[in-house]
Amino acid sequence: MKQEYVAEFRFYEELNDFLPPEQRKRTINYRFSGHPGIKDPIEVFGVPHTEVELIIVDDQSVGFDYQLQDGDRVAVYPVFESLDISPLLRLRENPLRNPRFIMDVNLGKLAKFMRLLGFDSLYRNDYRDAEVVNIAVNEQRIVLTRDRRLLYIKHISHGYWVRAVNVESQIDEVLRRFDLYGSIQPFVRCLVCNGVLSSVAKGDILDRLEPKTRLYYEVFHQCNDCLRIYWEGSHMENMRQRYAGFLAARNEKRDFYSKG
Repeated sequence: MKQEYVAEFRFYEELNDFLPPEQRKRTINYRFSGHPGIKDPIEVFGVPHTEVELIIVDDQSVGFDYQLQDGDRVAVYPVFESLDISPLLRLRENPLRNPRFIMDVNLGKLAKFMRLLGFDSLYRNDYRDAEVVNIAVNEQRIVLTRDRRLLYIKHISHGYWVRAVNVESQIDEVLRRFDLYGSIQPFVRCLVCNGVLSSVAKGDILDRLEPKTRLYYEVFHQCNDCLRIYWEGSHMENMRQRYAGFLAARNEKRDFYSKG
């Protein structure tokens, strides 16, 4: 008969989102035999490894390859994008400080708005899970998904389960999670295909413009990939106002924390 061991786990901050209510913000006993790698019980509790940045076992930071021991006291922390934990053991080689994203089929609206804000965001409504994984690995992209099961795949090193359903809340959630407010560069990517926009002379595209567009606008950009044309009409002003709103919300949060 195999000997049974017990370890104590405690999950912190937003990692509790993955736990049933009775296990949140408290110590949980985990019973096991042998000496499994610590990544396995973490995911048994329902927490994808991509959401974890720091594991402390009995006051020592450990990696995913640590083998669980009887009596271990395990503290599991989420990713700290704005906190330097370099003296401790990081669970992945690079934090991807120049983040590029790939999104699953449930996040089409989010992809459009992330492109609007200047972030390299791949999306197709027919992506299969295997395609998402392959692209994420080969191009070092962060997987954004509403299906947290996708993040259990071991080959994915960087990923995030988007909690919000409403697209505006999703945008704010992703910007906060990856500390991206300071990296916003609106109107540099095609909203449709994710290609980079470049300035184009009006004369070079005159035959592609509607009469009123020719009359009222002078500044144009063109997607380097799909050749779609963009100009700063009323829709662009609406986007600017929306973009300014995200920055204002972020500044309000910073003011609140600095005063606290």
